[in-house]
Amino acid sequence: MRFFQSNKRVAKGFSLSAKLLLLTALFVMLAEVLIFLPSIGNFRKNWIDERMSAAQIAALAVEAAPNNQVPEKLRWELLNNAQVYAVALKKGNRRQLILESPMPRAIMAHFDLRHQNFLSLIRDAIAVYFQPDNLLIRVVDKPEMSDVQFLEVLMVQGPLKKDMISFALNILGLSIIISIFSAALVYLALNRLLVAPIGQLTENMMHFSENPQDPDRRVIPSGRTDEIGTVENELLSLQTDLASLLKQKNRLANLGGAVSKINHDLRNMLGTAQLVSDRLTGVDDPTVQRVTPRLVRSIDRAIKLCSETLQYGKIEDEKSLSRTNFKLMDLFNEVFEELGLPKARVNIKIDIDENTKIYGDYEQLYRVFGNLIRNSVQVLDAKTDCSAPDTVSIELNKEGNLNIIDIKDTGPGVPDKAQEFMFQPFKGSLRKGGTGLGLAISAEIIQAHNGSITYKNNDAGAHFQIQLPENGNGGNGASS
Repeated sequence: MRFFQSNKRVAKGFSLSAKLLLLTALFVMLAEVLIFLPSIGNFRKNWIDERMSAAQIAALAVEAAPNNQVPEKLRWELLNNAQVYAVALKKGNRRQLILESPMPRAIMAHFDLRHQNFLSLIRDAIAVYFQPDNLLIRVVDKPEMSDVQFLEVLMVQGPLKKDMISFALNILGLSIIISIFSAALVYLALNRLLVAPIGQLTENMMHFSENPQDPDRRVIPSGRTDEIGTVENELLSLQTDLASLLKQKNRLANLGGAVSKINHDLRNMLGTAQLVSDRLTGVDDPTVQRVTPRLVRSIDRAIKLCSETLQYGKIEDEKSLSRTNFKLMDLFNEVFEELGLPKARVNIKIDIDENTKIYGDYEQLYRVFGNLIRNSVQVLDAKTDCSAPDTVSIELNKEGNLNIIDIKDTGPGVPDKAQEFMFQPFKGSLRKGGTGLGLAISAEIIQAHNGSITYKNNDAGAHFQIQLPENGNGGNGASS
């Protein structure tokens, strides 16, 4: 059986390394975009502040001139240096136009730098890229002149837009360089620390799946102490355990085939021995009469062992069952009749409605309940304390879709040590001389019915609980 199926086809699309490189570059670019937005807002404000500073110098120059009159040439130089069309001041209640030149068009936008915040600066900066170059704007700010309430200028937005585009291109180029450089560094680091080791683990798993029993195909831990090292160690442990299980499975499969053949021949031999032992019962020799019962019991026990060994594993799943609706009391009455119950020392206490029906395989469930009740009766018969009759009680309860059947006895119960292997073949025998297959077969049958069988610890004796779904769906298997 193959536990892995390797797929060596080349994956379409980007490899993990390429995706890592691309995502790193994109994330760095995203970070640059987040930095770019406040940068252009600050760039626009600084650019306008420079114009306002130049306009303030021009206003001071005009105020220093006699009668606030400057030559025409100087007036044009001051306006051109500030890259504005007009400069106005407000002192007290009077607004004074200091410098002016013919305006090309009407004012289209107004900006008051005294009341702008972080978000409005970014918003206005982004708007510049979508506005025409010849847009005439009015800008108001508070100058450093103590007796001036505000400084007002008129300018065309074209030079500002040109400088902002140049600034954005520079930032874009720098961001691309930073993104590529950062992505390369992150890629090399992560590829060495994560991608390459994961690729080696993947290759090892595919190589191991081709022949799990080859010890040379197991992963060799690198000695790392991080999560990759933990994965390597756990993978090595998993591969070692799997190889051991496969080896054991093959041995058991071969052993099972051999045991089946031996069982078949042995049953034939024991059948002949049983016929001979039956004839020995008619011999009058005292020695023969004394030895024959033990011989018969030994042969019967050997035949039972062969039968149970062959029966174990035949009930694999619910598809192998022959389900019908039948009265549960009919099944228990047949079990009681076969076991000769009730006996003088064993009382039967049953709490099941005569008309209660259950859906399942009659013969297989007969084996389960017959085995459990037989075990209880044999344990009670073997008790040395005969002061009072012992009881086997059977009770049926319903919880939603589940039929819950409790089988209890007043015997000594099951030792804690024996409970660990109770439902395992050849390990979980509850009595001396038993094979341990009875409970294992019972658990197998109940699990095939999508039910569960559990052992409940109590001080009053053994207590087995069986849960069977009414419609055959559900259940949790066997547990103790």
